Amino acid sequence: MYRLFSKITRGLEPISNMFKTHVTNEGTALVKQAEDSANNKKPEKKEMVGMQEQVFVWKIIELHDKYVAYVTDCFQGHTLFHKALKEAFEVFCNKGVSGSSSAELLATFCDNILKKGCSEKLSDEAIEDALEKVVRLLAYISDKDLFAEFYRKKLARRLLFDKSANDEHERSILTKLKQQCGGQFTSKMEGMVTDLTVARDHQTKFEEFVADHPESNPGVDLAVTVLTTGFWPTYKTFDINLPSEMVKCVEVFKEFYATRTKHRKLTWIYSLGTCNISAKFDAKTIELIVTTYQAALLLLFNGSTKLSYSEIVTQLNLSDDDVVRLLHSLSCAKYKILSKEPAGRTISPNDSFEFNSKFTDRMRRIKIPLPPVDEKKKVVEDVDKDRRYAIDASIVRIMKSRKVMAHTQLVAECVEQLSRMFKPDFKAIKKRIEDLITRDYLERDKDNANTYRYLA
Repeated sequence: MYRLFSKITRGLEPISNMFKTHVTNEGTALVKQAEDSANNKKPEKKEMVGMQEQVFVWKIIELHDKYVAYVTDCFQGHTLFHKALKEAFEVFCNKGVSGSSSAELLATFCDNILKKGCSEKLSDEAIEDALEKVVRLLAYISDKDLFAEFYRKKLARRLLFDKSANDEHERSILTKLKQQCGGQFTSKMEGMVTDLTVARDHQTKFEEFVADHPESNPGVDLAVTVLTTGFWPTYKTFDINLPSEMVKCVEVFKEFYATRTKHRKLTWIYSLGTCNISAKFDAKTIELIVTTYQAALLLLFNGSTKLSYSEIVTQLNLSDDDVVRLLHSLSCAKYKILSKEPAGRTISPNDSFEFNSKFTDRMRRIKIPLPPVDEKKKVVEDVDKDRRYAIDASIVRIMKSRKVMAHTQLVAECVEQLSRMFKPDFKAIKKRIEDLITRDYLERDKDNANTYRYLA
């Protein structure tokens, strides 16, 4: 068909349009199938929904491989068919599945194959190949900045909680993303990976410092990861009242860090910390792997047999939401380390708690998870905020070089500049122009309201 129609002037155009329609229909059918599967799952089967989303991305990859081979072999790599394939994939690759955007689905897919305990059980070559194909799919997605933020959040968790299966794969995908989207796209992520290497060196030096200053030894094994603020996602910091054992750890590390640098200030993010606590129950001693917050709460019971909800809030100096999450994980979930009065599955301000000495488990070491917090909303808010700054910067750049410009021309140039990372909304651009006028960066022309002047 291709050879036959290629002999006719403009004969390939209808064939490429049919090809585009066919690919679009196949891709849209996959999206609908994934949407239906996700909607049919019960809310408690969240893992199943995650598996379905993983399968969906694999199907999109297979579809892409299939039609890239068609374009290369059957259509001899003709530009019309490359364009048709690109436009078809752009249609369905920007559709979401069950409330998750395609950017989030791709970031989650990468996370699943890069972290330890990957359910896929892929060889190193297969992982490299999958990552290569994901980066190719990313070219069709308009919200690349949203992918970057989701990916960065998941990368941070892999690095900080030692869940990354292979450093080489982590660096490899960053190289691929850099080639596809530019250095600015990956600069923060590369900084994160470098931070971890520097942090390991800091830890070795800290251990040497403690060995050389026995009087400073905090009495517990302490590992601190020092991160560069600009590279990592923003985390909430609270002035939690730490137990005395932890306060000593903090002071010792501050003393050590002061010997390394004089110009840097440490901000402690206790919400990301983990602790191994030895808990003595009637039956046996069990090692509990908990978060720093959970550990601080449990250590309150070293000095008190029974504590009310309000006493715990006061002693920890945390918000009610955080305390409810902590108490729920320790008294209402699988491992009931604390006994609650009155008994029940929810935490109320009238409850009181005591250490459950009768607790036992067949394992000698157990991890007590905290209920997960859905970070999707925060990621989207952060990206929207960054987009506002990006639109402002683009408008100012354009106006600085042109001095005077019509509204439609300015909007068109702004869209063209930003389309590499995201598709700016016309309303959002108009809003940012109005904001820049109120901040005296621009002014409307006195004779023509649709023309702007740059104010130096």
